[in-house]
Amino acid sequence: MYTQIFCGCDVGSTYGKAVIVNENGEILGRGMIRSRLNPEETARDVIDAAKQSAGDEVKGIDKFTYLVGTGYGRDLVPFADINISEISCHAMGVHLMAPTVRTIVDFGGQDLKGISIDDKGLVMKFNMNEKCAAGTGRFFEGMARAFNMSIDEFSLLSLSAEEEVPITSQCSVFAETEVISMIAQKKRPENIALGVQASVARRCYSLLRSVGTKPDFAVTGGCAKNQGLMQCLKNIFNLKLVELPMDPQLAGALGAAEFARVRGLARKGD
Repeated sequence: MYTQIFCGCDVGSTYGKAVIVNENGEILGRGMIRSRLNPEETARDVIDAAKQSAGDEVKGIDKFTYLVGTGYGRDLVPFADINISEISCHAMGVHLMAPTVRTIVDFGGQDLKGISIDDKGLVMKFNMNEKCAAGTGRFFEGMARAFNMSIDEFSLLSLSAEEEVPITSQCSVFAETEVISMIAQKKRPENIALGVQASVARRCYSLLRSVGTKPDFAVTGGCAKNQGLMQCLKNIFNLKLVELPMDPQLAGALGAAEFARVRGLARKGD
């Protein structure tokens, strides 16, 4: 029977994620669901999903020892003990999974972040692109629609390309229009897809240069599962890409769970 249980809940714009740990930091359960219209409903549902995955000793509990909320809707999770920035939580989550990483690219549903961290997983510097959707999860959903395929199918398309068809538009709306036009011109879909992936990778590189690139680097968010994008990042960055041992979309929730554990144990010790 667990005496203390801690939770991190990441309420993102597209997905809600939750991770439950014990006092030793061992992961007991995890959950991920598509975000609801109401962030509080998202938080409750994804925590319930994490409880279910944790088993009988956890799924029946009414209250965690300590719960940290993070993400886009963190301020709308009324039952959290405290809310912490997703930037700090992603940094800590990556540090727990891959302690050698010093540079992070986080692909959110509506923004893109470059983060530099120290050897304790604390944020040293960060920058974000939140005024344009290019390179975000929403952007790639639009690209997949333009190619009339799923996100998973689009992520593999560029891997068979023979040459890159450059994408000149920086705006996500114009880029989608440009891609549709190229498809109509009968240009090879895989070559167009490579142009899309390379354009986003270059944007990431510019963002990371502003925070300082240090080896090793890791990618978080759903776009980390985009194999074509990952290949372009490897080609453009002069850094070692570290593959995370856990679902990269759960990095923020894992970091939040660790902050909950540390704060909860400290509170009990007071």
